[in-house]
Amino acid sequence: MLDDRKLAILRAIVTDYVSSQEPVGSKAIVERHSLNVSPATVRNDMAVLEDEGYITQPHTSAGRIPTDKGYRLFVDRLAAVKPLTLAEKRAITTFLSGALDVDDVVRRTVALLAQVTRQVAIVQYPVLTTSTIRHVEIVRLGPDRGLAMVVTSTGSIEQRPILLGDVDDADLALVRARLVELLLGASPREAVERLATFADALPPTLGPLAATVTAAALEMVSADASTRVVVGGVPNLTRFGDQFETTVKPVLEALEEQVVLLRLLGETSTPNDVTVRIGHENAYAPLQSTSVVASAYGADSDVWATLGIVGPTRMDYPSTIASVRAVARYVGRFLAEG
Repeated sequence: MLDDRKLAILRAIVTDYVSSQEPVGSKAIVERHSLNVSPATVRNDMAVLEDEGYITQPHTSAGRIPTDKGYRLFVDRLAAVKPLTLAEKRAITTFLSGALDVDDVVRRTVALLAQVTRQVAIVQYPVLTTSTIRHVEIVRLGPDRGLAMVVTSTGSIEQRPILLGDVDDADLALVRARLVELLLGASPREAVERLATFADALPPTLGPLAATVTAAALEMVSADASTRVVVGGVPNLTRFGDQFETTVKPVLEALEEQVVLLRLLGETSTPNDVTVRIGHENAYAPLQSTSVVASAYGADSDVWATLGIVGPTRMDYPSTIASVRAVARYVGRFLAEG
């Protein structure tokens, strides 16, 4: 166990290194932090911290930088999460207040998160288990082509092109009426079950069109939003050009893989809980020089999806954790009220 003085020195090294981006020496710690000890004492304690694996010496200078283990101890025991100011809270609310639908909420959220953390933001589309089907439509686009559309109570819109075949407007209206009868007010799960009987109440001559519409409707109501991820803030990586091979390049490559992004966000069982994975704690090996700060969002105890940021291990953890937690809370509340 480390005593209070060594913990204070570790805290000083982490905060100064994040701020200055330069290795931290004993003289700087004495000058910037009120520890009431000599540089020699600080050097002795730094040697212990290095032996324990909390800090390391990147080159022959006297300065030290935190290791993944050092950052982990800092996050778990030493960092006080920075509360958001009233202005910051108001800015988040204002940013989200004009959103029109789920797509707009997600776009605004990823832009907001990237802006307030100055990192790469990742937002998973919400899976709102309480959504119901509000509107169903089939429209003719040409002699034998049409468009099927489903709108949910959350504002989600799914549409699929369909081949109408040789049907007149009266037949098309009959098929549409049957679809409305089955799906309006149903949850996606209920809609899937009801579509099994879609063709039963239609004339046999409309069998081919019924099969086409059933297939399109099943695709729309079964669309798995949980596999959709939106990324923002990639230009923030330009701040770390000196770490291109170790940090920037792996992040850029990971952003192209939706599955990797979902693995990065991980799973959180309770809304607003924040998970911090530092360096080698990340399961995805190419990103083990980065940290991920993620939080689930939803309503009450229901988890709808996850959002977070990815960036270098040298980040302002107290501020980032507070921002991710706040954005997750506001997004969950906004969607629940909407």
